Amino acid sequence: MSTFLNHDFKGQKALIRVDFNVPLDAEFNITDDNRMRAAIPTIKKILIDGGSVILMSHLGRPKDGPADKYSLKHLVRHLHQLLGGETHVFFADDCIGEQAALTASMLKAGEVLLLENLRFYKEEEKGDEAFAEKLSKLGDVYINDAFGTAHRAHASTAIIAKFFPGDKKMFGLLMEAEVLNAEKVMHNAEKPFTAIMGGAKVSDKILLIENLLERADNIIIGGGMAYTFWKAQGKVIGNSLVEEDRLSLALELLQKAKDKGVNIYLPMDSTIADKFAADAATTNCESYGIPAGWMGLDIGAKAIADFSEVIMKSRTILWNGPMGVFEMEKFQKGTKAIAEAVAAATAKGAFSLVGGGDSVAAVNQFGLADEVSYVSTGGGAMLEYFEGKTLPGIKAITG
Repeated sequence: MSTFLNHDFKGQKALIRVDFNVPLDAEFNITDDNRMRAAIPTIKKILIDGGSVILMSHLGRPKDGPADKYSLKHLVRHLHQLLGGETHVFFADDCIGEQAALTASMLKAGEVLLLENLRFYKEEEKGDEAFAEKLSKLGDVYINDAFGTAHRAHASTAIIAKFFPGDKKMFGLLMEAEVLNAEKVMHNAEKPFTAIMGGAKVSDKILLIENLLERADNIIIGGGMAYTFWKAQGKVIGNSLVEEDRLSLALELLQKAKDKGVNIYLPMDSTIADKFAADAATTNCESYGIPAGWMGLDIGAKAIADFSEVIMKSRTILWNGPMGVFEMEKFQKGTKAIAEAVAAATAKGAFSLVGGGDSVAAVNQFGLADEVSYVSTGGGAMLEYFEGKTLPGIKAITG
């Protein structure tokens, strides 16, 4: 495995798997370009070296082959702007075949080619070897810079790597940073290590919590999943979200934590509402005594104070999942307060990693993304990495 920064790309065509799966509105305007921005440093290093770049990505979930709304052609103009407006950005309306091969072969140093959506071919998600080989012929070196898809054994993220020798396949700068920061949290965490878990369901986070029980000192649980833990202990949670089939599992996790000396913190109070709506009536009460007809939609003032105190004493912080329904203004106080506490702890010298779509959306929404140590771009991939799984996109490069 070669390292990206030490490699000289002069005269080489670099085939890069990027994650340009960005949201588009009805007029095909990009509503969030973070994933594209994240790939720019990798692209620029190759161009500055005197190499050329061939980009491949998926966009959305096309079901039956090519569809205009999933075409990567809608990204060309914005990519041109992100690269400073001087770089030639070409588009191939297929990712394999004659036109793609011809355009790639004619690419000059300092130029960029964006290939059409990989998922217009079923072979991409099937991890088809023949399809991966066709893609591999377009470039001299292969670079995986798509951490968001590293947990999938697709043709362009894992299978393709076998067609390149060890010194001709590597991670890009984004992928390197993702792996490095994730490793730091999972294997080199400075103590005390606090994991903040949120979101709706315990079932989504079982493996993650179990793996963290081996590593963390504190696990903070907020969001809808907290009420399953309260109900498991025989408490009254009104109409709050609950996974009835996970109650015994919640008790098991609490017992495991106790046996291992890991502190689990549940929200002692909640902002409750009489319906799941922006205009609901709200009040505050203990999380373990919510009246019938009411549901917990955010953590309360006491929970904010308790959680913030734990966070401020931490040296390593992992945050995955919101504390409430932060998309609605009435129920965003808890998530915002936790984001602020993580930023404050970081300013004091803690290392903080924020990952998972909703947590990332929250730190961006509250303008705190630059005040935490690292914001991960890969939701599902990060989750699987922290669950202790081997990610095919990483293994394909590291062996």
